[in-house]
Amino acid sequence: MKRRFLIIYIAVFTLLSVLICARIAAFGEGDTMPQYTTEINRLLISIGEDWENISAESELLIASGEAFDYAVIDSESRLLCYTKEGISATVSAATGNYDIIRDIESGGRVVGKLIVHNDYAERKRAADRRNAAMIGGMAAIMIAVSAAYFVFLRRRVVIPFGRLKSFAARVAAGDLDTPLEMDRGNIFGAFTESFDIMREELKASRQREEAAVKSRKELIAELSHDIRTPVSSIKAMTDYLVLVSDDEAQKETLSAINGKADQIDKLVSNMFHAALEELEQLEVKPEELSSRELERIIAESDPLKKVTSAEIRDCVIYADRLRLEQVVGNVISNSYKYADTDITAESRFEDGFFIVEFADKGGGVPDDELEVITEKFRRGSNSAGKDGSGIGLYISKYLISQMGGELICRNNGEGFTVALRLKLV
Repeated sequence: MKRRFLIIYIAVFTLLSVLICARIAAFGEGDTMPQYTTEINRLLISIGEDWENISAESELLIASGEAFDYAVIDSESRLLCYTKEGISATVSAATGNYDIIRDIESGGRVVGKLIVHNDYAERKRAADRRNAAMIGGMAAIMIAVSAAYFVFLRRRVVIPFGRLKSFAARVAAGDLDTPLEMDRGNIFGAFTESFDIMREELKASRQREEAAVKSRKELIAELSHDIRTPVSSIKAMTDYLVLVSDDEAQKETLSAINGKADQIDKLVSNMFHAALEELEQLEVKPEELSSRELERIIAESDPLKKVTSAEIRDCVIYADRLRLEQVVGNVISNSYKYADTDITAESRFEDGFFIVEFADKGGGVPDDELEVITEKFRRGSNSAGKDGSGIGLYISKYLISQMGGELICRNNGEGFTVALRLKLV
């Protein structure tokens, strides 16, 4: 509703209210009962002169020739005649109604009473009915205006707002193709086009994002192909060197290089094609493995030989060999980067799980960071000045959970410990 209409609405009904209140308050002011003194005296004389005939009557309804109504009773309070139904017919009733009571004289003595009716009560009831009609009329007008205003609000505000709400819900649900109905006649008309422009911009932004993701995946696929070529060359050269070398230590080193090349080749084929934000695309296929596989994995993941103790007990675990290589490699690589101390690997059994703990002596991380360092792109405060993206432990935790296990980080007093809980078969 426009402000001008609202001001007129308030002004009109305020004026009507004032007029009605003034009319009610002014009732009776200056409105006195007519005296009719001359007419009453003349009527008394006429009745007195005709008293012999009048006194012979009994409750006779007659037509009034005066401007007022009246009743005549005799000295014994017997009603002789009256001009209107419902008027006072006794002195006590007349007194209660504030009627005029005059003596009727005939032959020098009082023979009866003339009761002149006071019509104040009828006039008051008529005034009350008029006032009630005015108040009711104003209320009816207000109800009609309010109903019209409600219809106006519903058509111009509530329904358009509902459309905007449904539009917002569709956009939130991802429907960017359905346009918003244009209606410049409602109160939101000025915003309707802006909201639809927003939808179109969101749609264009999503299309640009999808194109960027597609481009990134294509680039990673190309890089994967390019990376696998030199890896294949590395494998071929190490195989050749193993064949021609007579040094057992050198052969062991070459075998480790060959194993890492195999691991790189497998990872490149299925990891780099998935964006880090889409980690659920990494495929995990756990199977029954001997815990002795961990000894090989640890040895191949420790080219600097910092794992000084690796006590791995014999058992059968439920894990994905490739993903387990990736997890152990991440853990040892992190220790190289942030601790650069000797590493111990110890194992134990606990509640149906095989637990392997990797511990270093690099001082650990603040206790309040233990819960967040396994989150995506989160790194400890000890990582300042060191390369990294904060994704290694996140990936490792995800992969272990897909195997039905758990990765737990804690401080050990001297450094940092990563525990891998692997399911026993």
